[in-house]
Amino acid sequence: MAVQVAKLGFLSNTCHHPALSHYRNTSSRRRRRSLYFSRQISGSLIKEEEEQQQGLFTQPETQLIEALIGIQGRGRDASSQQLKEVERAVQSLEGQEGVPDPTDSSLIEGRWQLVFTTRPGTASPIQRTFVGVDGFSVFQEVYLKTDDPRVSNIVKFSEAIGELKVEAAASVKDGKRILFRFDRAAFSFSFLPFKVPYPVPFKLLGEEAKGWLDTTYLSQSGNIRISRGNKGTTFVLQKETAPRQKLLATISTGVGVKEAVEKFVALNQRGANREPELQAGIWQLIWSSQQETDSWIENAANGLMGKQIVKESGQLRFVVDILLGMRFSMDGKFVKSGNNTYDVTMDDAAIIAGSFGLPMEMITKFKLELLYAGNKIQITRGYNNILFVHLRVDDAEK
Repeated sequence: MAVQVAKLGFLSNTCHHPALSHYRNTSSRRRRRSLYFSRQISGSLIKEEEEQQQGLFTQPETQLIEALIGIQGRGRDASSQQLKEVERAVQSLEGQEGVPDPTDSSLIEGRWQLVFTTRPGTASPIQRTFVGVDGFSVFQEVYLKTDDPRVSNIVKFSEAIGELKVEAAASVKDGKRILFRFDRAAFSFSFLPFKVPYPVPFKLLGEEAKGWLDTTYLSQSGNIRISRGNKGTTFVLQKETAPRQKLLATISTGVGVKEAVEKFVALNQRGANREPELQAGIWQLIWSSQQETDSWIENAANGLMGKQIVKESGQLRFVVDILLGMRFSMDGKFVKSGNNTYDVTMDDAAIIAGSFGLPMEMITKFKLELLYAGNKIQITRGYNNILFVHLRVDDAEK
């Protein structure tokens, strides 16, 4: 086993764990913690314009996707900084020349996947109940050029369970605005041969069942749509999602994740023309190919839980929140040993509780292979040949 626990217990003051000395020092030293939150390392890395190069998205559209990466619950759990970045990217696109009079264009027709909304906890019943759940897929269907024009909101629970579809009769007011009135809804369960009505009395809702939707941007490719609703909600929808978005969506479902990670890595390795580099920052583990063991200390020491703090100086820290303000912290170093490999030694561990600490003599050594290095996502193969997917959380914690 890579982790060797030599001794657990209080040690003498000769222990030089950086986290402990940090807590013992003055408030001016405490402010140095900002050094741990370096934005990103300069130098060679794989650019995240592969979506652009595939012709799916323009550069401003890619900036919006970049702002959306890592936001959970389609906006439900976004920080104020993340919301500002998304709104900035949305306004930038709304100022671009998209498809004129989008409601007259055939590009607006079809099924759109909802990837972000500014008010996921309000508005329609379908939003209040389901939109903030990452495990579900949420779509909007727009069909205006038929004898029965309709706009429908759909929540797909899974292939095995089925979906809920809430439909509205629609009409076009002008080149941007769609008027609608919800009039029917039903569950379509995969295991039943009939639909189950959704118990909402739309006829009794009166004006509450009515609304409008303005399309403020429709991409020339027909892949991105930005809409604003009558209740002040902003929606970002896509017909074709970017590879990084597909990967995160698969991770949220927990089904077929390893295959999706390997496919994503292979796709990006084919298009890479530069060596990837570990980027400085705070990285939250969101998936690994091995489940945690019964020993949380072993999990924490091998990076199977919590966060990694990568520093430009070649220092690495594992941090795991335990409970009631206590956390496990383990420091070490990484040294580049190949084109995309690093030798990692973690040898300075402690359990921290406020200004007190319980040092632990532990050491773990492993080879780290960097498979994908992006501004928001990092994929590595580390301890015991395990695949790890980390999501950058620097900006989310501001």
